[in-house]
Amino acid sequence: MHLDLDPALSRRGGLERALREAIRAGRLAPGARLPATRKLAVELGLARNTVAAAYDQLVAEGYLTARRGAGTQVAPLPRADPPATAATPLPPSPRHDLTPGSPDVSTFPTAAWLRATRRALTAAPASVHGYGDPRGRVELRTALAEYLGRTRGVRATPERIVVTSGYAQALALLASVVDGPVAMEDPGLPFHRDVVARAGRPVVPLPVDDRGATTPADVAAAVVTPAHQYPTGVPLHPSRRHALTAWARESGGLLVEDDYDGEFRYDRRPLGAVQGTAPDHVVYAGSASKTLGPGVRLGWLVLPPRWLDPVVDAKLHADHHTEVVGQLALADLIGTHAYDRHIRGCRQRYRHRRDQLVQRLDDLGIPAHGVSAGLHALVEHPDETAVLARAAARGLALSGLRPHWHDPDHAARQGIVVGYATPAEHAYRAALDALARTLTT
Repeated sequence: MHLDLDPALSRRGGLERALREAIRAGRLAPGARLPATRKLAVELGLARNTVAAAYDQLVAEGYLTARRGAGTQVAPLPRADPPATAATPLPPSPRHDLTPGSPDVSTFPTAAWLRATRRALTAAPASVHGYGDPRGRVELRTALAEYLGRTRGVRATPERIVVTSGYAQALALLASVVDGPVAMEDPGLPFHRDVVARAGRPVVPLPVDDRGATTPADVAAAVVTPAHQYPTGVPLHPSRRHALTAWARESGGLLVEDDYDGEFRYDRRPLGAVQGTAPDHVVYAGSASKTLGPGVRLGWLVLPPRWLDPVVDAKLHADHHTEVVGQLALADLIGTHAYDRHIRGCRQRYRHRRDQLVQRLDDLGIPAHGVSAGLHALVEHPDETAVLARAAARGLALSGLRPHWHDPDHAARQGIVVGYATPAEHAYRAALDALARTLTT
């Protein structure tokens, strides 16, 4: 029997691999009888005990069978499936990336994160590496309660915070515990609608106008973006704030406040969270995706008392708890105010980028919609499809407005959503040049 033994492995390991590969490849067919251990040992120049041990291992793994009087045979393994088709390759990176939804990840505070991680792990007990509280590490929940109260006007205690693996998981957990339809802004991010639908909840449109989201009816929950509606960029009018919290109080419905970019307001102090006016009826949801980067995968929920236990139970059965090292590092960043310093730097940088974008569009006679806030701007255009086609031809990545509508085929408006925070600083001017050419030719 011809077998190629890998010299990089031990003799027994090389024999086991060679036999496995011969069986998988069909060179040793099911039912084929293998040589006796003594004979194969002589053929391969191995010790008989080495061959016997290899046979025993493959019998234990199910590749071989051994019966007294019948010798050692190849087991009748299931027929191999045909080779899987290759996964759809990721699209190539665009030359100019102005897609919304991401900060400039090149500004991630790597040095500060490393220092925070080192301090946190040095001080942490070994028990942090075991299973823990589904709500998340108390160090981060305590830091978040202070930070959110100070910067966003959120009324929170560590006991009412649940740390999640990003906002998408937070939304999925909430959808899993409500019983009935969920109203979501129209227009709004289609991915978030998909998250709720995959949790088994019907999604109904919640119309948005120049005052923000309207008041829902006959739903179990409503998800809104009050500080800076995505993608229109309008803040929720005070009268709408009152109307939404009144709806939550009177109907018992769950109002979810997605504060995805609330730290970034450029023309005034950021608007305080709606949750601060109705903490027993509003869930506040935030994350580090826009402040640090989506790769960090840290989000949080500040929950009304009656929703706390159901969400904690859902989190426990989703993944037990969010990974710990990132939680400890972020808690340290917040506690040392390195997080505040990083956000201040980003706020100045993104304000300057937005000013450049608005000025460039103004030179072309094109308005940018939305208040001076966040990481994106809406540019309306009567022929969205043509703009996106010209952009693609120039290697410019943009997001169209049409997919954001619940019924894209009957979109009330067309346009593009420009993510001015996405490119690295050195690439931003060229991206603006490509955008200007796309909008004028």
